[in-house]
Amino acid sequence: MTEKEKNDYFYLCSLIEFIGRKTKNKRRVIVQALGEEGLEKQLHDAEVNHCLSFEQVCDEVTEHYQIPEGDFDTITDCKYTVPSFMDIGKLYSIMIEDCAKPGEEIKELMNIFSSFISDEISDFSTDLYYQNPSYLEWSYREGRLLD
Repeated sequence: MTEKEKNDYFYLCSLIEFIGRKTKNKRRVIVQALGEEGLEKQLHDAEVNHCLSFEQVCDEVTEHYQIPEGDFDTITDCKYTVPSFMDIGKLYSIMIEDCAKPGEEIKELMNIFSSFISDEISDFSTDLYYQNPSYLEWSYREGRLLD
């Protein structure tokens, strides 16, 4: 993956996290709403959208893809410091970089965001986000949290 591609995936993953938080949806809902073509479009537009606020892009994406308001809120009642949406976006982009076969990054993004690990990462009442990224990657690959 080139540095530009890494930056674009970081942006896209951060955007997915931002939209998920704002609309109170599991991240898989966002990924499924956009679909592979929509994700590819957002990835293609990432270089330009870097110049816009996440709020503006979120509003445009939410309206265009008709993403409904959900009830998956892991932030309001959280007792701990919540990692920023960009911190989470970085984690996802590293997982994609490490897990995806060349040319299959979008499919891996969809798989990761649609897997159990995404809900686990989004549960900010635990310390899972702070675990070693390798632990998260291998848990994802095994389909369960490792002991």
